[in-house]
Amino acid sequence: MLSKAVEGAINEQIKNELYSGYLYLSMAAHFESVNLPGFAAWMRVQHQEETAHAMKLFDYVNDRGGRVILQAIEQPPSDFQSPLSIFEQVLAHEQQVTATINGLYEVASSEKDYTTLNALQWFLAEQVEEEKNATLVLAQLKMIGEHSTALVMVDRHMGKRE
Repeated sequence: MLSKAVEGAINEQIKNELYSGYLYLSMAAHFESVNLPGFAAWMRVQHQEETAHAMKLFDYVNDRGGRVILQAIEQPPSDFQSPLSIFEQVLAHEQQVTATINGLYEVASSEKDYTTLNALQWFLAEQVEEEKNATLVLAQLKMIGEHSTALVMVDRHMGKRE
């Protein structure tokens, strides 16, 4: 059985994961509007991953006899600038998500909830991958600068993500 503190923290993280998905879907809409379908596709995949993370936590709460209480999800921004600035936002957002998962880990640790600590190991490892992916795209965008031909090539590559 989950303690109220752990249950509440996981419910908060479910909201955070759903917001992340919503944010990436908003970014996908932006990329579609500026004719960068590969970046849009990459963001759609990211949206699906974040939603899957929320559902993993949703199922975990239910499996442990807790109760999921869904919270309001804030509207994400809809105005974005360049792909470079967007991926700077993506990296900063993923670093923030890492911090919230670390906070959740601290709550579970203080409650001596070893089962939850074990389950959170997957999320900790996933955040390493999330930050790495954002850093890689960001580095590539910095390398190409203002070269539109190179941006089109990166866009095509981004569209191959499954």
